Amino acid sequence: MLSGEIAHQIVGHHGVFVLTVPTATFRVLYVLVVLAHDRRRVVHFNMTEHPTAAWTAQQIIEAFPEETAPRFLLRDRDQIYGEEFRRRVAGMRIEEVMTAPHSPWQSPYVERLIGSIRRECLDHVIVLGENHLRRILRSYIAYYHNSRPHWSLEKNSPFPREVEAPEKGKVIAIPQVGGLHHRYRRPA
Repeated sequence: MLSGEIAHQIVGHHGVFVLTVPTATFRVLYVLVVLAHDRRRVVHFNMTEHPTAAWTAQQIIEAFPEETAPRFLLRDRDQIYGEEFRRRVAGMRIEEVMTAPHSPWQSPYVERLIGSIRRECLDHVIVLGENHLRRILRSYIAYYHNSRPHWSLEKNSPFPREVEAPEKGKVIAIPQVGGLHHRYRRPA
């Protein structure tokens, strides 16, 4: 569990990262993910075969419509975050915090999510193309938000689950992410 002071400090902090995913036809898709640090929520994701600074800037606009922009945005020093991206972020009054080169430990929430996506999902499927990957990631992120326990969230999920009393009956397994994972509930 996070101490109150640390938990208070990460509210308003988000991380952005790009993950590469090979397809069955040997294409490489680039997946941009925006993560809210406080409850480990995936705020936005999208993918392309040809990422540019203009594309990443557009993704930030889509992730934070109107006045929902965070105070800080943690990112690495990848060239995909070019001048247009930096101008857009500055225009939204978001302060960029860049990690040191070759220092993944400086963005632990993002690195943990990348590992979870790979280990718990992508390592078990062959991605056929962009639409297929989009369906897979939507399904995995729904599982991640609503069912997957997180130790740092007191074994809860980013969207908190209610505790179900034993009196509600026998526990049943509900398949998720195409049967790769399950949600365990008591019937109503």
